[in-house]
Amino acid sequence: MGDHYVLARGQAVPVGVTNAAVAMLLRAEQLAILGAGVALWVANGGPPLLLIPAWLLVDLSMIGYLGGPRLGAITYNAAHNLALPLALLGLGWWGGMGWPVLAAAVFLAHIGLDRALGYGLKLPTDFRDTHLGRIGKG
Repeated sequence: MGDHYVLARGQAVPVGVTNAAVAMLLRAEQLAILGAGVALWVANGGPPLLLIPAWLLVDLSMIGYLGGPRLGAITYNAAHNLALPLALLGLGWWGGMGWPVLAAAVFLAHIGLDRALGYGLKLPTDFRDTHLGRIGKG
């Protein structure tokens, strides 16, 4: 009670909170996930020079787009959400295994950078349609 709202882009937003402030907070959160992934990689003996090629392997999930936007969204989203790396991290920690922790580190760093750059989970309509909005021109 007593909260005041304004209409911004068709949505009620509390007075004093701007879309820019929320966007900046979300970007900082994603950069923190990127940093955590890199720190996890290094702290667990991952060779720094191998992080970049390993990082790029995550984008092999885009191969699903050869089967159309629906299949592409499924394969891309399977590799670009936080559930997989967090499960790998838990498995590796619980089981005392290093490789799942390193895999989780790669996924976390990759997802953090992607989201910080504005690339979100894909919608089945088009590669450019994401949960963060449409990317690219046109």
